[in-house]
Amino acid sequence: MKVLIVGVGKLGYKLAQLMIDEGIDVTLIDNNGKVLEGINEHIDVLTIEANGIDINVLKEIDIKTYDLLVASTDSDETNTVVCLLSKKLGCKKTIARIRNPEYLMQLDFIKQEMGIDHIVNPDLDIARSIEKYLLKNYLFHSDEFASGKVQMLDFHIGSHQDFAGKKLKDLEGFETLLITAILRDGEIIIPYGDTILAENDTIYIIGETKDINDFNLKFGFNKVYKEIKKVMILGGSNTAYYLAKGLAKANIGVKIIEKRRLKAEALSRALEDALIIHGDGTDINLLEEEMLRNMDAFVGVTGMDEQNLLMALMCKQAGVTKTIAKVSRQNYTKIIDRLEIDAALNPVYITASNILKFIRGGKVVSVSLLLGGEAEVTEIIVSRDSPFIEKPLIDLNLPKGVVIGAIIRRGEVIIPKGNATILSDDRIVIFSLKEDLETLKRFFNPRKGGLMSELWNRAKSTGNTFNN
Repeated sequence: MKVLIVGVGKLGYKLAQLMIDEGIDVTLIDNNGKVLEGINEHIDVLTIEANGIDINVLKEIDIKTYDLLVASTDSDETNTVVCLLSKKLGCKKTIARIRNPEYLMQLDFIKQEMGIDHIVNPDLDIARSIEKYLLKNYLFHSDEFASGKVQMLDFHIGSHQDFAGKKLKDLEGFETLLITAILRDGEIIIPYGDTILAENDTIYIIGETKDINDFNLKFGFNKVYKEIKKVMILGGSNTAYYLAKGLAKANIGVKIIEKRRLKAEALSRALEDALIIHGDGTDINLLEEEMLRNMDAFVGVTGMDEQNLLMALMCKQAGVTKTIAKVSRQNYTKIIDRLEIDAALNPVYITASNILKFIRGGKVVSVSLLLGGEAEVTEIIVSRDSPFIEKPLIDLNLPKGVVIGAIIRRGEVIIPKGNATILSDDRIVIFSLKEDLETLKRFFNPRKGGLMSELWNRAKSTGNTFNN
């Protein structure tokens, strides 16, 4: 597959990294030479310093030979025109990043008239993720799969006596749950039954939603869940706008604090159901005046990660039940779990997951990136011609970094053991480390052999089997 990315900000760079890991031929175009120089120092990719909207440039690189173009510049208008030109010149498919709320009601028209196959909006994506989290009764961050039937939860164990120092096989209440990974000091561990948990580990747990609910009730550190009725949002960004609109539909009171007067006035006109405060949201005195202590949740969505994290931490210490920070920089990934906030969500990862799902297409239902892209969880519908149907998992010789976390069959959730089998039309939720993604990719193409065919043949030829 051959992909052109126009506009190399955080999203373009992350996409390039992920695509290269999957063996995709990637070309980057940006008009900032210094940015491209920095990229060339970190990843092996073809870079071109040019304006992606220049038809001559598109012709020179022979855009008609590309399978996909991703337009991710800072300008919605530039992205739409780049997609239009590329499609006219023969590029097979195009994706555009469009973030302006004014275009939200016109996206179908824009896609049709501009030849855009898929539109992504990081601000809207993260707003929906935050809204989903706020409306849940979880004290921890989670992702949904199989239309909400399966959940993956990341849980920081701290020094909890039910976890720290214990082997996984000795944990109580995990008969219907599976720990797919452990994050320890910034490193990922794929655990086995004899793995011993250490203080301050973060464990990634997958299970049926009702069992995750039971886990939350049992190990919630005796915190009483408080229904979210009032939310304070720091920063009047597009994300704040989308989030306020969504929360208003759920009859949740919203208060937005925005430092820029013109932006605050614009939000006041656009959001009838939210209270907009013009002021410095980093001033704790202002927050106290605006009744922070009466808020059920605080969300930091300014353009500064440090500000969002700091204020979320301060509000948590002030007694707010749920605090969330929007964080776009990858280098904060390893320290966030050490902070006492409830969730730090990254719009780049959320949107990159959206794009990966589109690229893989077919039977891929969803993709969720974890730990800065070091791992991912993928939901797949099993094809009828898949070669691994009705073969026990224990005989498939799965790589250590690939874990089948759940099987959904006719609406029923199975947390598989080694003797479990997969049937056609099952939905399966797979956890995979980055280094095993190339192997996992072949899982999606059973007609050309596929991951399971390869593993099954290897298992038969070597006599090796995978042991739990």
